Amino acid sequence: MGSVNRVILVGNLGADSELRFTGAGAAVAKFRLATSEVFKDKEGQKREETEWHRVNLWGKQAETIQQYLTKGKQVYVEGRLQTHKWQDKEGKDRYSTEVRADRVVLLGGGARRESTEHDDAGREPGGADAGVSMPGDDEVPF
Repeated sequence: MGSVNRVILVGNLGADSELRFTGAGAAVAKFRLATSEVFKDKEGQKREETEWHRVNLWGKQAETIQQYLTKGKQVYVEGRLQTHKWQDKEGKDRYSTEVRADRVVLLGGGARRESTEHDDAGREPGGADAGVSMPGDDEVPF
């Protein structure tokens, strides 16, 4: 049987995204996304727990949408989990898990909405000249 590594998140950005470039010139937009769950505890009190996610969006799409990924913006993210191993100053192995986004859709009213998709090589579907799609108000990303 095969396996699935798929993540779908809807949350709010904790800070403005950062656009960086690799030594080879590939663009990556990095941002933190907060997702919250509201529930009642054993005493019946309403509680909220927030989980933070590191998200990376690569390629031309990162350059296109990065300026709209600002603090507080609500976004829909599709992607996969990626874990990186590294060593700290003491030489101990450390791990960090991030979401490698395949699709990011800006949600909420009053702001320009954009959708971006890319394949594993950072190319947009349909070839290098494919444009960023702009969903209509009646389109729902899920």
